[in-house]
Amino acid sequence: MKTEHVIVVPFNANWKNEFLKIQFELENILGSLALSVEHIGSTAIKNLAAKPIIDIDIVIKDNSVLNDVIKKLEINGYIFEGDLGIKDRFAFRYENKPQFMLHHLYVCPKNSAELKKHLAFRDYLKTHADDVIEYSKIKIEGANLYPNDIDKYIEHKSIFIKKIYNKMCL
Repeated sequence: MKTEHVIVVPFNANWKNEFLKIQFELENILGSLALSVEHIGSTAIKNLAAKPIIDIDIVIKDNSVLNDVIKKLEINGYIFEGDLGIKDRFAFRYENKPQFMLHHLYVCPKNSAELKKHLAFRDYLKTHADDVIEYSKIKIEGANLYPNDIDKYIEHKSIFIKKIYNKMCL
């Protein structure tokens, strides 16, 4: 069991502004190495309850620029963690960025299957309010059932996520 306190809160309209602050810094750090900086995950969806952590995918052309991206991010306080078992999704952690809301940072080549899933899921929920309501209930229920077990929380909501992927034929 991985111990991590799971907190799910109601949607906060300020999450978009928090993302924009981080996006601005990342675009300045990476310049043309980043094709885009995408706000993904639950905090990107209006009215969706979420863990108050911004999820971000930096989109790069392909893995030929990954080493340059890693170097620029590391100079600016991000620490490369590898793919953590997910092909073409490279994770970074950070220390000492109190000016920003807590965030998870990933770098994905534009043809990454994981990136495509992230964007498709986000875009689907942005246009399906009934599914947002259902997903919020499931996330709140999961946080209440498994407040100290992030793995069980993720497992609890995975059935809903798979249902949405099936609707989207992913």
